[in-house]
Amino acid sequence: MRGHWSLDDRLERMLREVPFEVPAGTRAVTVRLGHDRSRGVIDLGCASPAGFRGWSGGARDEYTITARWATPGYLPGEPEPGTWHVWLRLHRIPPEGLDYTLDVTCSPVAPPEPPEPQEGPPAGDRPPRRDIPDVEGLRWFAGDFHAHTVHSDGGLTVGELAGLARARGLDFLAVTDHNTVSHHPLLAADRGIALIPGQEVTTDRGHANVFGDVGWVDFREPADSWVEHAEREGGLISINHPLGGDCAWLLPLTRRPRVAEVWSSGWWDRRWGAPLAWADAWRDDVIAIGGSDFHRHGSDGLPGAPTTWVLAEDAGRVLDGVRAGRTAVSAGPDAPLLLRLGDELLALDAAGLVLVRPDGSRQVVRGDRVLLPAADGPHRLETHDNEVMALCA
Repeated sequence: MRGHWSLDDRLERMLREVPFEVPAGTRAVTVRLGHDRSRGVIDLGCASPAGFRGWSGGARDEYTITARWATPGYLPGEPEPGTWHVWLRLHRIPPEGLDYTLDVTCSPVAPPEPPEPQEGPPAGDRPPRRDIPDVEGLRWFAGDFHAHTVHSDGGLTVGELAGLARARGLDFLAVTDHNTVSHHPLLAADRGIALIPGQEVTTDRGHANVFGDVGWVDFREPADSWVEHAEREGGLISINHPLGGDCAWLLPLTRRPRVAEVWSSGWWDRRWGAPLAWADAWRDDVIAIGGSDFHRHGSDGLPGAPTTWVLAEDAGRVLDGVRAGRTAVSAGPDAPLLLRLGDELLALDAAGLVLVRPDGSRQVVRGDRVLLPAADGPHRLETHDNEVMALCA
């Protein structure tokens, strides 16, 4: 197929579904998209008669699906006969439009599985844990709620990402590839860190992370349906980087989720108070989490920049701690830290910083390990010129 997408096409309907027939006896479906990437971006995905089969967005121009294997981002399984659809999202279309080609091959013979991506050298051992007291049998765990792999537009395999996060001192990591769950089966392996299934539900008007083994969340549906899906299946949903440049949150919601990624790696100047102002306006009982949005070395923050701390029974049950609102966020695993210990706050490695209480009153922290009385509501640590260093519920 050859065609041309205009800017009017994009404004009329951004996601296009191109049907094709898969005959009985097909053992492999391969789709190839061609367009001038220097002039525009068309995202790519797939559905079969049984439903969702994969998404790679703008990260790939080709995918293959067979019974035993599939291109990362896509789900392996028998190519059932019937009407399939190539999903094309007109992500970036120039005013003069964009030519494209689409080639679909249905083969009676499955090609051999390509070799696994060769993983780089181990990232190193996990550093010693910080000396933080337990609270009524619960423990503070360090982690990151936003990271990507080769199953969307990341540069590392699941194993490489897990090793990097562990070497950074993290206890848990949510792997949140865009609009797919093809990475979920790989998260159960013992990699020395708790890996949380996630999906970044991604549109041009806002991103949200859905956490938990809840199945695929349909990004084509309104955002209210994402919230309903997460709740129905026992997961959690967070609003991602709500002030994040060209992916800021612009979607309407009937009922706003309580969890929000208030601190992301895009908050590069933490004297800029807009994320905190947004969180206050979003809802008065917001649960703040952080995410690096890591894709590859040299892009975004490293895993744990920022670090979310969750008070939970164990690292595999941190979502329960988030539901209960037991969270704190710091700039990194070893950065100044503010944690709630019952009726007190522990300010760790924060000498000379300023504690800002919910009523706006301020107090200088004097010492590297200081207990201070806590009030109801959010607290934060700042430098003398209002740069945020840590948040605590």
